[in-house]
Amino acid sequence: MMKKLIGSLSALLVGCMGMPESVSPVQNFEIDQFLGKWYEIARLDHSFERGMSQVSAEYSLRDDGGVKVLNKGYKAENQEWKEAEGKAYFVGSQNEGYLKVSFFGPFYSSYVVYELEENYQYAFVSGANTDYLWLLSRSPEISAEVRQKFIEMSADKGFDTESVIWVDHSEAMKGE
Repeated sequence: MMKKLIGSLSALLVGCMGMPESVSPVQNFEIDQFLGKWYEIARLDHSFERGMSQVSAEYSLRDDGGVKVLNKGYKAENQEWKEAEGKAYFVGSQNEGYLKVSFFGPFYSSYVVYELEENYQYAFVSGANTDYLWLLSRSPEISAEVRQKFIEMSADKGFDTESVIWVDHSEAMKGE
């Protein structure tokens, strides 16, 4: 069973580079400004985050020049916190918001920042295709304007914005 699962994941992830034709990575990207904690505000559903709330990502530099990625979320069904540590590297220029990220050994997926607030307060991120979409913010809450911009821009790029999941951060906000 485990070998079958790993084989399926491997086959799925091998072809996960690239980006939707409608998406272009931001230019003048500065990794030092992107580092730190981000809250996942919205996402399209996928198995590795299904049922999670209070999701966040922490980015820090690795000794090998890459980026350490630490994702954390609360799974209410099991009443437990889940963490996943990964690594990311630039696909091309370090001035372009296009990275490849891995949580499973040698298998990488696209991580494309296609909208980024000039002070790095929010980011819209795509995967290799329009099945993967995230809205990240430095704060667990966003304005109605940012929410609307995310929905409109993402819909224009072909994402299924009717299926977006808005992540619950009510418990995170109590502790801040």
